[in-house]
Formats: sequence, C-alpha cells, structure tokens
Amino acid sequence: MKNQSVTNNIDWITILLYAVLVGLGWMTIYSASLPNEETSIFDISQAYGKQIMFIMTSIPLIIVTLTADAKIYDKYAFIFYGFGLLLLAGLFVLGKTIKGQTNWYSFGGFSLQPSEFAKIATSLVLAKFLSDVQINLKNTNHQLLAFAIIALPVLLIMMQPDAGSAMIFVSLSLVLYREGLPGWYLGTGAIAIVLFLAALLVRPQFVILFGALVILAQYFVTRRAMRNPILSSLIFVAMTAFVLSVSYVYDNVLESHQKDRINVLFGKDVNMQAEGYNLNQAQIAIGSGGWFGKGYLEGTQTKGGFVPEQHTDYIFTTVGEEWGFVGGIAVIAVFITLLLRIIYLAERQKSKFSRVYGYCVASILFMHFFVNITMLIKLFPTVGVPLPFFSYGGSSLWAFTLLLFIFIKMDANKVNEW
Repeated sequence: MKNQSVTNNIDWITILLYAVLVGLGWMTIYSASLPNEETSIFDISQAYGKQIMFIMTSIPLIIVTLTADAKIYDKYAFIFYGFGLLLLAGLFVLGKTIKGQTNWYSFGGFSLQPSEFAKIATSLVLAKFLSDVQINLKNTNHQLLAFAIIALPVLLIMMQPDAGSAMIFVSLSLVLYREGLPGWYLGTGAIAIVLFLAALLVRPQFVILFGALVILAQYFVTRRAMRNPILSSLIFVAMTAFVLSVSYVYDNVLESHQKDRINVLFGKDVNMQAEGYNLNQAQIAIGSGGWFGKGYLEGTQTKGGFVPEQHTDYIFTTVGEEWGFVGGIAVIAVFITLLLRIIYLAERQKSKFSRVYGYCVASILFMHFFVNITMLIKLFPTVGVPLPFFSYGGSSLWAFTLLLFIFIKMDANKVNEW
C-alpha cells in the first residue's frame, strides 16, 4: 500500500486551520483595499481580486503536492536547495529593483520573490542533512555545516538587501536546538541582542558594570570545582568589546532606514510625519478598535487609507480596528493552534527527515507571525515581513502553502515510511 490511502491519512485539522486563515486573510484584504466605487470581488485591478487569483492558483499547488510521491522531497532536497540559491543569485542579473531592494523577478505583470521559496528549499536540505545517522550536532564540524546551510541563502538575501527576509532564516536555529545543538548558542545569541539594545538605551559603562556583576555572581554561585577564572575573564572581555562596538556598528554599519526603525522602536528622535508615521498610524488603528471593533468594513482608519501598505505587512491593523481586541486575540489563537498542531504532527513522525522538516515549518511560520504582530505593537523594529496566509501577495501565499502542504503530505505518508 503506497498512496491509495493518503487522502484518508491527511490531517484535516491542519487543512481547516489553513483554510480559516486564508479565508480571514482575504476578508481583511478586501476591507483594507476596497475602493469607493462598487466593483466585482474578482476585479484583478484591485488587491482583493488578485488575492482571489492567488488563492485559486494555490489549489493546483496543493493537489500536486499531496499527490506527488513524498520521497522526492528527501531524494532531491539538495537539488531544490541548489535551484533556490541559483534563483537568489540570479536576482543580481535579472532582478527588479524596488525601493532600493533587488529581491523580485518581474515578467510583464507577473512578479516572483525567490527568497520566499528559498525557505522551503533550505528547510528540506536542513532536514536531509540532520536526518543522516552520522550527523551529531555535538560535533563542531557538523554544527558549522548546519550553520553554513542556513548562512548561504542568508548572505545572498542580505546582499539584495532584504534584512527582513534574511532574519526569518535565523528561526531555523530553533530546529538545530531541537536536534541537539548545545543550548549556549541560543543563550549567547539572546544575550548579544539584549546587550546591543541596552547599549543603545543607556551608557555603555553601565551595561559593562552590570554585566561584570552578573559574571561575578555566576562565578561565585557555581560550584568551586567548576569555577574557571580564565573563562570568566574571557567572557567579560568579549562582552566589553561587544558593548563598546555597538555605537560604531550603529553609526557606521547600519543603514539609515535601519537606524530609523530602531529609533522608532525606542521613541528616540522620531518624526511622526516621516519615519514614525507608519507605526504611529498602525497603533492608532489598532487602538481605535477597542474591545469588539468598529465592525467589518467600518474601520475609519482603514477606509481613510491612513496606514500605508495596510493590505500587506500592516494587515493586522485592519483586524485590530474592525474586529477589536477580541477579534485580534481570536486570529492569534488560530495561528497558535496551527503552530501547536504542526509541532504535534512533527513529534509523531516515524522518520527524522519528516520530523525535522515539520519543525522547520513551525519555526518559519512562528517567526513570521511573531515579528509581524510584535512590530505593530512596538515590541519589535518595523521590518517587511508578511503575516502568513493573511497578507496580500502571490509569492508569500504560494510559498507558505507549499511549505505547509509538503509537511502535510509527509505526515499523511507516515504509515508508508520509506
């Protein structure tokens, strides 16, 4: 028995959650882009009309993905990865530059963003690599190879430059941690982020002093046999050098728009009619919704077009204004349910390849969801990251659909594991 019972093994709960998010997403796009004059919902001159087209063309992708042999994702993972890197590199020759970023192919009226599909290819090859029985993430060489798999597309995307898309790939480090990567990697990364932000907010001397106190406390709390004064000293030196370098990096490495986004996050030197405008309007729209919202199609901020790009990266502001706090929490609950469902399915896989890929799917979707929502409530710098299945766009919808349904196919096929 191979694929004849696949439809019976498909996880319909995951598909239902996907359909709910896509449906709610289209409703929100419709509200955010509805013109004053009456027009058909299939009018492809409008964002909601194009999104219907994107949704309809997603159906053949789903059918092909679910009927294809699940073994091809394992067998040809490196080919998919190589093709993904080739598409990213090809942008520097054939790509279209929009707002200073060369991250799109444009053919007539059709556009494609390869970084969205590179996430799928990277997830497949990372799953292929980690599923090798000889790979052990306690081994430094194996760690470096795993990081290299993630770093290659990141470097190409950063050269576009598209820091938002590149940042999503960092979420795959969570998969490495699940598969045995030592926890100090994640801990070091988290501490570096905290130190960087702290050095921007207060004087570096205070940050260094506080860090020294923490290191001393850790040293004396540790059992005497485990104390290592040389290691503690090296950690202090590294921390000090990092904190003192923050000012230089901020002034000389970061682009002006990146510095503006950090300033907006902290409320430093922000012009609300310039760099702070988008986020300020987004917060006004969300806050104006109150507990239960103004009603579907009744958002005054949305109808007035006060929030730029509201049907794309700022789509959740329409949810907040028209559906209120309760509606926003309901949408968030659907996303969290989908993420938990994917993790549950990943843990029940019989093959390591399927399990690792499932965690890649969960990590990528979580990073998109977390960054998109938190940037709107001023907990994260504003970056161009779409809300999965919700934001307008063909590339993002098709890529998220393929990303998810490849895993659904793997899960349906687990009774026939290779």
